Amino acid sequence: MGARRKFVAGNWKMHGMAGSLSELQLIAAAADASKSVDVALCVPSTLIARAADAAPTLPIGAQDCHQAEHGAHTGCVSAAMLAEVGARLTIVGHSERRQDQQESNADIKAKAEAAHAAGLSVILCCGETEAQRDAGQAIARVTAQIAESMPDDASADWLTIAYEPIWAIGTGRVPQTSDVAEMHGAIRVKLRDLIGEEADAMRILYGGSMNGGNAAELLAVSDVDGGLVGGASLSADKFVPIIEAAASAS
Repeated sequence: MGARRKFVAGNWKMHGMAGSLSELQLIAAAADASKSVDVALCVPSTLIARAADAAPTLPIGAQDCHQAEHGAHTGCVSAAMLAEVGARLTIVGHSERRQDQQESNADIKAKAEAAHAAGLSVILCCGETEAQRDAGQAIARVTAQIAESMPDDASADWLTIAYEPIWAIGTGRVPQTSDVAEMHGAIRVKLRDLIGEEADAMRILYGGSMNGGNAAELLAVSDVDGGLVGGASLSADKFVPIIEAAASAS
């Protein structure tokens, strides 16, 4: 198998209004200039259509979807609705959804399958809390999440895994590179158990306080195929250096 192409995805979370589209266009220009890296931005649902129009060469994604095609689900958005307004991918299983909305592994598996059925690519998140890491349960916790969340028809063509140590998200704290390497290696082994040789083509992103200062070091770690970036993806000044680091690591 050839080298996996680096993938850097931004997650704007609940940030971004129409005035943010100028930053998005600057990011899109940098992504266009970097031919060796895949770049995407997952924006609030209210911005998807305008973002897709403002930057047609940049894959725009959602941050979640509902597992049902339609129905009495007030306030929810289906994968088909997201695709219709221009989304090309979605995140599922982000730790903030697992914690704040009490989403289960079964929920996340169903969302991933619904997104794929609607033609969307998927970034499936997994990660452990600080207490779980301190108790020596990090690898067992993360690999169990993957096993229970993995869609039945998983393929590297449309599915990416993102490892996000929950205690590092938005805190500025980053695991030791040896810890990242150990976890990404364990994820790769679990993927091979689940989907066989296809696992060697599936990208595993690191998420958790990645920024322009530490991206090169993290992206050089074995089995780190890119990054899922939160706060640093909100501006071109902070996000473009991560794209450039990924290009250098390719």
